[in-house]
Amino acid sequence: MKTYVTINHQEWERMSNKLSKNKKKQPKKKSGMGLVWLTLIGIIVILGILAFVVLNQPPEDEGAADAGTETEVDFSKISGPSVTISVKDYGDIKLKLDEEAAPITVENFVGLVQDGFYDGLTFHRIMDGFMIQGGDPNGDGTGGSDETIKGEFSSNGVDNPISHKRGVVSMARSNDPDSASSQFFIVQADSTFLDGDYAAFGYVTDGMEVVDKICEDIEEGENGAVPPEDQPIIESITIDEE
Repeated sequence: MKTYVTINHQEWERMSNKLSKNKKKQPKKKSGMGLVWLTLIGIIVILGILAFVVLNQPPEDEGAADAGTETEVDFSKISGPSVTISVKDYGDIKLKLDEEAAPITVENFVGLVQDGFYDGLTFHRIMDGFMIQGGDPNGDGTGGSDETIKGEFSSNGVDNPISHKRGVVSMARSNDPDSASSQFFIVQADSTFLDGDYAAFGYVTDGMEVVDKICEDIEEGENGAVPPEDQPIIESITIDEE
């Protein structure tokens, strides 16, 4: 039985640096004019550093994005359909699909949407600080549609420029790189370690607060598994009229 998963966030490696303390040699005492000159030189150096820091401060960017901004992508330049995921009791998540970055993946997803495949399915795997995953007719990570597609990512020989940052939508798969089917996930927090191994194919343009609320409300189980009775329901996924 295949299980479609993204990498376990518990596998993230934590690295720590140990600082070695070396004894410092005591400087020889200076006296007389030598000490005065050293003091003056020290003051001049400090003033120079302060002046450099002040003069090189970047101007305040009045148009800077809020901390909650998901991406810095100009969605108007992306070629692909817009879709809306309506989640029961939570609201809508709007996506912009990038058919240039992942044409096979977008075509597959849109076809399933048009067939009503996703209506009534759920988000069965939720990991706060990572992602939410849904689109499995079995509701347990083992199911999919009738077809699988080629994985559009670099480790599978396909150039895909989309990085797995907050707000990106991507395809889940089993160990087989060409096993993606219907299951997809929305990245809640930057997870660039997935780049090159999963087919990202679009962006959330509105509704990340819905993703955050789902992550906040649902108590995750082992590796993010959610009991069937607690799984948020996808009421529908629809293609938006342009």
